[in-house]
Amino acid sequence: MSDVRQVVIAVFDGVEVLDVTGPASVFSAASKLLGRRGNGYRIRIAASAKGPVRTSTGVQIVADATLAEVAATADTVLLPGAIQITGDGPRPLDLPDVVRWVARGAPHWRRIASVCTGAYLLAEAGLLDGRRATTHWYAAEDFAGRYPAVTVDPDPIFIRDGPIWTSAGVTAGMDLALALVADDHGEEHARTVARWLVMYLRRPGGQSQFSVPLSVPAPRTERIRDLLAWIAERPAADLSVPALAERAHMSERHLARVFLRETGLTPAAYVEHSRVEAARMWLEHRDDPVEVVAARCGFGSVETLYRTFRRRLGATPSDYRRRFRLTEAG
Repeated sequence: MSDVRQVVIAVFDGVEVLDVTGPASVFSAASKLLGRRGNGYRIRIAASAKGPVRTSTGVQIVADATLAEVAATADTVLLPGAIQITGDGPRPLDLPDVVRWVARGAPHWRRIASVCTGAYLLAEAGLLDGRRATTHWYAAEDFAGRYPAVTVDPDPIFIRDGPIWTSAGVTAGMDLALALVADDHGEEHARTVARWLVMYLRRPGGQSQFSVPLSVPAPRTERIRDLLAWIAERPAADLSVPALAERAHMSERHLARVFLRETGLTPAAYVEHSRVEAARMWLEHRDDPVEVVAARCGFGSVETLYRTFRRRLGATPSDYRRRFRLTEAG
């Protein structure tokens, strides 16, 4: 038992249940699949006081330890979130006891991670100042406004900045936990855990929280809605601003203005997002050479495809395919 890493998941009334049970299932499966081959995990559910904690769904989770009891033995600490939706936007829970515990214990823990709006707890403890972080898309704007010393990126599934890891909302906590397992035991074991849990895909940290259509507001203008569908269906077509303007029966200047107003992106940025998503799907499902993927998805050259993937996903197309191919060849 001395080689077992202790994972402490802090819980509190109102916690999002999947922020707790999703990562816990990943660590549990990782331990079972390791057997005696390596250091597994011991999961502790800790709260200010032992006993049942009511989650956001009404389902109760039992804390088997107090925060004080596990502070000295924790290897990895995970802070789940709780999204409170109000007319004025998200409202974080006031958990001063958890914040104090985190601030005192963080220097002694190997790493600390947050799921969803658990990032508020890290920020309140001062651990995110000067760092990059992410959180649930719904809370990202509020989070950035409250903590200007934090560089908030609302797009990635998760971000690692030194010993601090933050993830997007709810199910992204499982992607985060798999990344932590990969950090401890290698990529292959994390893939084995993902298959064991019948997860659709272990997404890379740089992957967007949404597919392209879900990542932008629904356009009010019918011509823009039709144009987005046309872009998605034809990634290899001429998607330059002049071609899009002609398709939408608008002047180039008017299209650029309306497109930015209704989607929050320039036409060129949206097209690049859409082509990256098309390439990801191609790499996940097909075995065609990278040259074919670049041509079919509108990148023009392999060099452009590689450069765009590195910038947006932090991986080459070949690396992405090796890690996230959905079916094994043969």
